[in-house]
Amino acid sequence: MFLGLDFGTSSVKALLVDGEQRVLADAAEALDVSRPRPGWSEQDPEAWWRAMLAAVDALKAARPRELAAVRGIGLSGQMHGAVLLDRSGAVLRPCILWNDTRATDECRELEAAVPSLHATAGNLAMPGFAAPKLLWVRRHEPDIFARTARVLMPKAWVRFRLTGEMIEDMSDASGTLWLDIGRRDWSDELLGATGLGRAAMPRLVEGDAPAGALRPELAARWGMARPPVLAGGAGDNAAGAVGLGAIRAGDAFVSLGTSGVLWATTDRHVPWPRGAVHSFCHALPRTWHQMGVTLSAAASLAWWSGVTGRSESDLLAELPAPRAASPAVFLPYLSGERTPHNDGAVRGAFAGLSHDTGRAALTQAVLEGVAFSLRDCLDALAASGTAIREAAAIGGGSRSRAWVAIAAAALGVPLHRVASGELGGAFGAARLGRMAATGEAPEAVCAPPARVETVEPDPALAEAYAARLPRYRALYRALSPLEGTP
Repeated sequence: MFLGLDFGTSSVKALLVDGEQRVLADAAEALDVSRPRPGWSEQDPEAWWRAMLAAVDALKAARPRELAAVRGIGLSGQMHGAVLLDRSGAVLRPCILWNDTRATDECRELEAAVPSLHATAGNLAMPGFAAPKLLWVRRHEPDIFARTARVLMPKAWVRFRLTGEMIEDMSDASGTLWLDIGRRDWSDELLGATGLGRAAMPRLVEGDAPAGALRPELAARWGMARPPVLAGGAGDNAAGAVGLGAIRAGDAFVSLGTSGVLWATTDRHVPWPRGAVHSFCHALPRTWHQMGVTLSAAASLAWWSGVTGRSESDLLAELPAPRAASPAVFLPYLSGERTPHNDGAVRGAFAGLSHDTGRAALTQAVLEGVAFSLRDCLDALAASGTAIREAAAIGGGSRSRAWVAIAAAALGVPLHRVASGELGGAFGAARLGRMAATGEAPEAVCAPPARVETVEPDPALAEAYAARLPRYRALYRALSPLEGTP
């Protein structure tokens, strides 16, 4: 038996998987995000811990014998967050999350201070990454910075609580701007630029490698006679890739989660900072990947649900099968944007409204806006030399066939809906836990899931979206200079 734990932004998920890779039980606990100021996004790490305990306790109540037999545990986590610890290991402040945009000025400062940043870290400095956050803390909260002895990513902090060890995997470490992506090691130059050294960083391992054992008191809580091993684990998207079997060069997927991701597995480090493409280590040895990222995918639909007072499922149920573009246009920049703009200040908008524009048309516009942002990602990857000709669709948004059809038409590539595509990171984490416990090779464990349906681009809809795309992009250019003005 193997356990996958996924620490997302909106919830913590726990998944119990048997030796045949069948999901025996799952549990989830919701999380809240604090937004103390516009553009800020924080969470209390203790909330992750409480949610994780509740989720695993629920698995114990449902499957006590199977949970007791767990041999390996894998962790998947939201990336880029910075948990600051003092010398005793106590948390100094709430974690600044991946979609927080306060450190925009610090990004410019970091790029000016380290001309080799793009070559070493493989990415532009973006406010969501960990390193600019530390510069912001040093400037605005100097007392906290002075007391900071260690910096951990979200899942590494949870591992610390689970095992007592500070360890991070390569994929999650890639989202800090402190890792030399090609060498898969911390960069002393990049750490020094933010006033840190290696002593502040966790030990690095590959995602399928053993990385600590569960504390005996927790093993006893869950009825485990022998504490299981923890794997290095993965950042959320890398874990999703492991769950999908996207472990070979050329494998690709679209994730319609809280954020949106267009992923391509590579066999080498391929940086493309000019298009704000992420180039990271994969969770598996000698493997890398590229990502285009839009910050508000399913988060856009969740926002619209809150505005309308209708559940997301009700909003989606109102939509007919898409045959034409919505008369309205939505820009999904609720938290700024990454690929291709690297613009933390821009915000979202509706355009093209009239007296006849109804709720269903606006819901469709929200889905289309996210799809157009993914098309921006596709074109940025293509400019780097990475062509995507088909992709799996995962994440909570992939449950909506209409949204997958809209995305397929906007991207112009077939999208494969897969069995249990919404399990994503938790299932991939369980696979990593298995490999850490058994020593099996990734090729033996990471088979792709069954395809439920292949959604081909509808020619008429694809033509309509090709005509609409220039207007969408022009609206970004018109809107961006307005941000920050009185």
